[in-house]
Order: sequence, then C-alpha cells, then structure tokens
Amino acid sequence: MVYLHGLTNAVKGHIALFAAQIVYALNYSIAKGLMPDFIGPLALVFLRIFGASLLFWILSIFVKTQKVEKADMIKMVWLALFGVVINQVFFIWGLSLTHPINSAIIMVSNPIIVFIFTLIILKERITILKVSGLTLAVIGAMILLLFKGNFSFGSETKVGDLMTLINSTSWAIFVVLVKPIMQKYNTVTVMRWMFLFGSIYIIPIGLNDMMDTNWHLFTPHAIFATCFVIIATTFFAYLLNIYGLQSLSANTVSMYIYLQPFLATIFAIIMGEDKLTPIKIFSGILIICGLYLVNKKKGQSRSKITSS
Repeated sequence: MVYLHGLTNAVKGHIALFAAQIVYALNYSIAKGLMPDFIGPLALVFLRIFGASLLFWILSIFVKTQKVEKADMIKMVWLALFGVVINQVFFIWGLSLTHPINSAIIMVSNPIIVFIFTLIILKERITILKVSGLTLAVIGAMILLLFKGNFSFGSETKVGDLMTLINSTSWAIFVVLVKPIMQKYNTVTVMRWMFLFGSIYIIPIGLNDMMDTNWHLFTPHAIFATCFVIIATTFFAYLLNIYGLQSLSANTVSMYIYLQPFLATIFAIIMGEDKLTPIKIFSGILIICGLYLVNKKKGQSRSKITSS
C-alpha cells in the first residue's frame, strides 16, 4: 500500500478493478470442474456468501467502520438481494446448466444494461466517447469469445442462459443503486452488512445442498479451488470492485468485465493452453481502447449528446 501513496483515488480505483479482473480470469482455470463433481451450485453459493461474510466481519475488527443510518441500512437489506444473493445464485446455478462460453457471451450485456440504468436512474449524459468506447469493447470481447467456438444457444441451455442474463441484470441494478451508498460509507462498512444480510437470505436457499455435500470426496485441488472461490473470487473481488466504485462511475466499473476474457486468454497462453494470434491481439486492442474512451474526461470531448 506504500507504493499507492500519492496516487489519486481514481487511479487507485482503476488498479483495484484491474486486480479484480485478474482474480476473475484466474477463477475460470482454478475452479473449472468444481461443479457438479464435488459440490452443487447452491452449496457453493452458500459457502461463498457465508465465507465472505465472516472475512468481512473479521476485517472490520482491524479497519475503522462507520455507523450506518437506519434509512441506509434498509437500502442495504434489499440491495444485498441484488448484489449478493440473486447475483451469485443465478450466475453459479446458470453456469451449471449452460456452457461457460454462453455465460461469457451473455455477460457482455452487463455494461450495456448498466449504461441504460445510469441514463434512467442516475440521469447521466450520453457522450460520443462513452458510446464509442462501449461499442469498441463489446466488439473486442465478442470477437475474442466467438473465435473460441464451441458455443450454442439452444433448448438444452436456455434455462442456464436465462439465469445468467438475470444475474447480469441483477448485478447491473446493484452497481448503479449502491453508488450513492458507497460515496457515504467506506467499503468494509458496506460489505460487512451486505454479506450479513446475504447470509440470512441464503440459508433457506442453500443449506440443504450444503448438508448433502459429500466432503469426503474432495481432493486437495478441489479444496484449494473452493477456498480460492471464497477468498479470492468473492471476498477480495467484491472488496476491489466496490472500492473502485467509490471513486469511479458505475459505467467504468462494469466496463472492466470486458478484460476478463482477454486476461483469461493471456493466462491460457502463458500456461501453454492457448496460442497468441492476430485476432486475439486485435480484440485486446479494441477492449483496451474502449476502456480508455469510456474513462476519458468529459472536458476532453467536444461533442456530447444529451439524453432525451
């Protein structure tokens, strides 16, 4: 943290978001095969929420937290439904019922949904730079994902695909509506309450699956993968994403999702599981350029379109 001293809050936010995408990208390889061979989707979500809740409350012992006003606490009660429970249940359960490539393609919709919600709810202005950046990133991510092949939207995946879309919409609602809360309280204050409420919600949903899990079948890799999902993919990733949301816009936070397939490809190339091609380089350039345009300061753009 010493090395971050002197950096602006916006730069720290970008670093946090980039670090979160690295965790998500690694998660594809590490957690692969965890479901349903070792644990069911609802049991995994139960572990994620309870484990992260415990970690956030332990962290709150060492980090100064703030007293939350009653009205804001009520908002956190239902925001936890969107950002913790619906988000995780429908993503994990949907992933178990569809192809990973389908989920990745559907998640491309998330920044688009966030963009629409910010126009309606936060009354943000549409700018040529934002639209151009979003378009470039979408194209880059779609090219990268579609060239992987092995995907199909059909009757056998429609339930899982629909669940993934609900997950994407739920996370978009959360990112947009939690923004005012994050500007009022620090990250740990918000996260410890969100995950506490999430833990209460998940008990009737995932407790039976937890009890039915055969823990004796877990291999060392499965144990490590489960711990990674709880500690890194849930606790650290949420911490980093919400920290980024304190100083950056909801659109910016959601746009970072386009780095996930790019970073996952980079890691696969490093591990010798994939090859670098001109298409992948081109896709990466489009994604990075898209992120740059969305984050370019308004003052740097002369042309703006106000939303109607």
